[in-house]
Amino acid sequence: MTWIVIASTVAAALAIALGVMMPALAMGHAIAQALESLARQPESERAIMRTLFIGLAMIESLAIYCLVIVLIVLFRNPLLEYVLK
Repeated sequence: MTWIVIASTVAAALAIALGVMMPALAMGHAIAQALESLARQPESERAIMRTLFIGLAMIESLAIYCLVIVLIVLFRNPLLEYVLK
């Protein structure tokens, strides 16, 4: 039973690490592209910023979903119940 707890903890740590790094890289890339497009076409600022904020919210939701899954694995591990039966 202890190896399952250790393995799920390690998997949760890796999942949260990747689940935070990848959206952060995507956000940085999105912001850089938005700034570049604003420099090229400053008159379309409203459309670019609106699209940027919607995209950033979608990217951030992926990180939040990853956090929720990790919390479920850590505190209510379904695999542990399956092994104990």
